[in-house]
Amino acid sequence: MSPSRVDEVRLAFMLLSRLPAGRIDGVAPSMAASSWAWPLVGLAVGTITAMICGLSLWLGLPPVMAALLALAAGALATGAMHEDGLADLADGFGGGADRARKLEIMRDSRIGSYGVVALIVALGFRATGIATLAEAGSASAALIGIAAASRAVLPAALFLMPAARSDGLGQSAAGDDPMPAMIALGIGFLCLLPLGFGTALLTAVVIALAALILAAVAIRQIGGQTGDVMGAMQQVTEIAGWAVLAAMV
Repeated sequence: MSPSRVDEVRLAFMLLSRLPAGRIDGVAPSMAASSWAWPLVGLAVGTITAMICGLSLWLGLPPVMAALLALAAGALATGAMHEDGLADLADGFGGGADRARKLEIMRDSRIGSYGVVALIVALGFRATGIATLAEAGSASAALIGIAAASRAVLPAALFLMPAARSDGLGQSAAGDDPMPAMIALGIGFLCLLPLGFGTALLTAVVIALAALILAAVAIRQIGGQTGDVMGAMQQVTEIAGWAVLAAMV
């Protein structure tokens, strides 16, 4: 891997996680250029959560407790940035009367009732999905695959959706080259293949549909994407993935 590609991977980890990524010497790549590596961050986070889940089950904890510990490990690894995006989006879309007010609420660091409910539902849904797969003995592959695939759709969303603000993460991460998004989608699908080709294909389709629906809602609500929209999209697509796998058990 060339030095520039290594720096892109480092930047991806710096942006989407709190995992150690080393230093970038010289000129840092753009966020758009590094977006192809975002599913690799999911691969690492998913591996951590899978290890915690597996260790918890080995110690005799029930699947629900193992699932909650896995989610806690994932939140620590990412700084809960995606959960924060989901809460901000729920507060903004639920509490704002117009586009300007929605964006203002989403930028507020405080959490409201919509955000609290969204987090409770999202965490409960994901924990239930993980516990269901853990009982079937296939949680590890699912944790890794869904973590990667749910981040693989984000570069495509950034490329296709207009930025809702003239500043902020959504604006700075947007790019005009489709190649990073295509590479990310390919990596995300490859990470789902240990679940079986048919399961991987169905899960990928449902994740893509969930991303499209949220994108359409965001465009209607605020005119495009922001960093919070991207965080919420990761959560929504992860939930969609768990719904598919749990329904197939």
